[in-house]
This record gives sequence, structure tokens and C-alpha cells, in this order.
Amino acid sequence: MSVSRTARRAVLTAALVCVSTLAVPSTAQAAPLPPACQEALLETLDKFPVVDFTVPDKVKNTMTAQVLGLSEADQAVFTEVACAAWNTWATQNGQAVATDLDSRYRNAAGPVCNKFARSALATIKKHAPNVPAETRDMERVAKTVWRDSMEKLAADATNADCRTAYNAVKAGW
Repeated sequence: MSVSRTARRAVLTAALVCVSTLAVPSTAQAAPLPPACQEALLETLDKFPVVDFTVPDKVKNTMTAQVLGLSEADQAVFTEVACAAWNTWATQNGQAVATDLDSRYRNAAGPVCNKFARSALATIKKHAPNVPAETRDMERVAKTVWRDSMEKLAADATNADCRTAYNAVKAGW
């Protein structure tokens, strides 16, 4: 698997499954992740086999920085129950989510930043209501990561189209 594909999948997982903080565990984490969360880290990326969806490097880097800066309280939402529920949902729904994401990405207008932002948010909005209730605290954290990332990307964007795209999706789902 190429680094680019791994990076796309990591951010796809972060954006789509409402557990963005699972994609990059914080080095400041107070306690080790429960076993189901460790499983999610190792296996979730493979459950969303995207083909066309691309995540700009700036987005990946910005979201990673947001995740690394999570508080201990935000990290505490990653419980065995929540991660186990996530793992089951991702196994059952990953292909459908990836197909939807790829289709939206192909049909969105360029540039890549707009294609990413619009297709990711539309797919999240479609699938987030079906994610298990046990993952809602993780979703709250993911929404914060998304919002803060999009705000930073919009503020730092030198391309007007990218600035517009990030501003359009920063409210999240």
C-alpha cells in the first residue's frame, strides 16, 4: 500500500467515521488505548477502500495537528465500548461509505481542495446518523477537529477557491 493511499485513508477515516482522533493517537495520551481502539487504529483504514478520493497534504497535516493537540478529556472518549461499536459499524458499512465518497469526489468541481471538502462533508452528513450511539462522544470530538481544521485551512489558504471551500464546510455536520 502506498504512503499516499495510506494518508488518504487515514484522513478519510478521520472525516467520515466521526472518530478523527483515532487516526493519529496523541503522544501526550495519559493511558494506553483500550484493545478495541487499538484494533480500530490498525484495521479501520482497510475498511474504507477508496479509489479516487484524495486528501490534500495541507488538510492531512492540519487535521493531524488538531488531533495531536487534543486534551486528556477529549482523549478519554475513546472507550472499549465506543471503539468496539465503531469497529463493527466500519466493517459493515465501509464499502458503501467508500463508494459514496468516491462518487461524490468524482462529481465535485475542482480544485482538489473543493472536491475533498464538498465530497467529505456530504458523505459524512449522509452516513453519520447511522453510526452507533456508543460513538457519539467520539463524534463530538471529531466535529471539533473538523471545525477547527477547516477554520485554520480557510484562514491560511492562499487560493481563493480553497478558502471558499473550507469556509463552506467548516460548520460540519
